[in-house]
Amino acid sequence: MSLKKILLLMSLILFSAAAYAEQINVEGVYERLDDAKFSFDGKQVEVMEFLSFYCGHCYHFEKAIPVIKGNFPKRIKWTTVPVYWGSGSPKPGEAYFLAEEAGKGEEMKKALFEAVFVDKRDIGDIMVLDDIGMKLGLGFDYSRRLRAGDKAKEAGEAILKSKLYKIDETPSLIIAGNLKTSPGMFKENADLLRENVIIMIKSILGPSAK
Repeated sequence: MSLKKILLLMSLILFSAAAYAEQINVEGVYERLDDAKFSFDGKQVEVMEFLSFYCGHCYHFEKAIPVIKGNFPKRIKWTTVPVYWGSGSPKPGEAYFLAEEAGKGEEMKKALFEAVFVDKRDIGDIMVLDDIGMKLGLGFDYSRRLRAGDKAKEAGEAILKSKLYKIDETPSLIIAGNLKTSPGMFKENADLLRENVIIMIKSILGPSAK
């Protein structure tokens, strides 16, 4: 096949995907962000979860995530974006990014929430984060890099991204690029938020939803 035909075929595929995205009637409760674009490749729905490890609503919503993912095996691409408010510290977010790089992001996420809401520890304290990392088997390199601020850039970019998507509460979810939903839309009820997310994703996936 000639290069010209290949390029034409690729453009037709991209055009079809864009047209399909515009035709989807997404059910549920959400705000459509005009400054961002709807994005769905026909296979996986992207979900960005903006959270704070200091946030009680985020801690409770964490239990809902396996339920959401379980409704759509392999059909969701879930990304965690840690932010912080007020006097919080960026260090828990940096710890999360280091653990994620080592393939232990989910374990770190759970450990940070438990440290705050179960053990009542200060996760802004480097010694506490060191202890959590050690228990997760992350080793000395994790501790060294955390102190050196190796993931400070990623933590800063997460804050900038939250402003880009107009995040004013946590948890907030950006689904398929520009559909924002959050507990404030459901009087802070995490169960209703969970069901709403399932409805949204199911309507985006359409007949192929499993």
